[in-house]
Amino acid sequence: MASADSGTALQVELVAADRTVWSGEATMVIARTTEGDVGVLRGHAPLLSLLVDAVVEIATTDGEVVVAAVDGGFLSVAGDRISILSERAVLSHEIDVNAARTELEVAGGLADASESEARIRRAEARIRAVERAS
Repeated sequence: MASADSGTALQVELVAADRTVWSGEATMVIARTTEGDVGVLRGHAPLLSLLVDAVVEIATTDGEVVVAAVDGGFLSVAGDRISILSERAVLSHEIDVNAARTELEVAGGLADASESEARIRRAEARIRAVERAS
């Protein structure tokens, strides 16, 4: 698939608290918000939404799909610019799936139910990101 010029592409930035995780041009972004999954294409209405611990998929103009796990955050769409801001965001190829599975097991045994639930959601998101990328 030929690369699109910047006039026909979305400008996307996936940013964690400590770094820019991914930045580039895309044709589509899919993210899970508190209201459900949102798909963003060119010309999308302005949007500001809360993200949940989940997977974000970015279809690049080169025909690749970038998959990342985010620990909540915000999705902002203005014009054809998308910003995904999260405390922690990890690309699928950076995830240690065995560590995520171990975290899932440990989190299930925690006495603090709300902490257990949050850690389970984060571990499950990381595992799903790896599975979707493969």
